[in-house]
Amino acid sequence: MPGDILKVDCFLNHRIDVPFLLEMGKEIARLYENAPVNKILTIETSGIPIAFAAAQYMNVPVVFAKKDKSGNISNDVYSSKVTSFTRKNVYDAVVSKSFLNDADKVLIIDDFLAKGNALTGLIDIIGQAGAELCGCAIAIEKGFQGGGDEMRAKGIRVDSLAIVESMSENSLEFRKSF
Repeated sequence: MPGDILKVDCFLNHRIDVPFLLEMGKEIARLYENAPVNKILTIETSGIPIAFAAAQYMNVPVVFAKKDKSGNISNDVYSSKVTSFTRKNVYDAVVSKSFLNDADKVLIIDDFLAKGNALTGLIDIIGQAGAELCGCAIAIEKGFQGGGDEMRAKGIRVDSLAIVESMSENSLEFRKSF
């Protein structure tokens, strides 16, 4: 779509292809089988099904950051400002302090990685909690927007199931990783 928007509503962010998402979760679990992950952190909304699928295979709980504090969350929260590439707005990613602490070893899972804004916010929240980041697992990375490469250059482990190197209205080119 115009504006570097990749439409995946047929399997991920409007209609969920459960068998496919379970396979994604299984692959993420395989990638992190030797990491000491005891918690998965994602952000609402489309990251939740992927995180849920991975958690099923990793046998760990999922915590998801809410986009803005709702009435059912106490004031005792970690919060980080995030700029949404898709929605072109800024919101507060919020996680209750009762769900994340300094004993946690956290895997971040998200649907997309473009510029890295959501990951930066979630990494900030992990830091506020004193928790340890084990890595970031992404369904689809838009490699041409640079967020994943910037994270990797900082020494952050980022594993993307697919990396789109370039895209136009009629085609996608995937990054080859050998």
